Amino acid sequence: MLYRKFLSLLAIVATAFAGFGAAPALASGTPDALIQKLGTEMIERIKADKAIQGGDFDKLSALVDELVMPHVNFQRMTALAAGRWWRQATPEQQQQLMTEFRTMLLRTYSGALAAVEDQSIRMKPMRAAADASDVIVRSEIVQPRGEPIQLDYRMHKVDAAWKIYDVNVLGVWLVETYRTQFGQEASRSGVDGLIKSLADKNREFAPGKKS
Repeated sequence: MLYRKFLSLLAIVATAFAGFGAAPALASGTPDALIQKLGTEMIERIKADKAIQGGDFDKLSALVDELVMPHVNFQRMTALAAGRWWRQATPEQQQQLMTEFRTMLLRTYSGALAAVEDQSIRMKPMRAAADASDVIVRSEIVQPRGEPIQLDYRMHKVDAAWKIYDVNVLGVWLVETYRTQFGQEASRSGVDGLIKSLADKNREFAPGKKS
């Protein structure tokens, strides 16, 4: 039940990426401007593609690879989620962890995008020094009904580019939540067992399977 609840939170993240169109224009080159730009492009592409709205995993995967992944430090995200187990993993195991983790998140997204409707996002003021290289971009999802939903991003600068490496929904940081899950599984069965657990979940939630 807890796992399903967290999947629903991740679904909000997917919806949020498709809801940035109502935000005001921001200065280019800033991390909050990047978030706005990604969201604007996502909503345009999703609304134009009925297959993605219907949960087509392959098309969603291609869209995320094209628009989102270049702006995500997914290696850092996976390493933080895996904690000490990442440092103990071989390069091959690290690659497998990243592959299975990414697939698990995308499986969640593919089921959520069909619900994209009238949500919009409200950006909050940045609270960071002008020369900061690690920041939190704060926002909230405005829904047609119900209270706004907190949605924040941890981002850091890699050379001259801003990269996302964590997401906070309703006070729950994605990396922290998965670190607990990953740590419990790896403590029982090691890095290979963690990889197998993620792969099993991906098969369970693959198209045609009942969640």
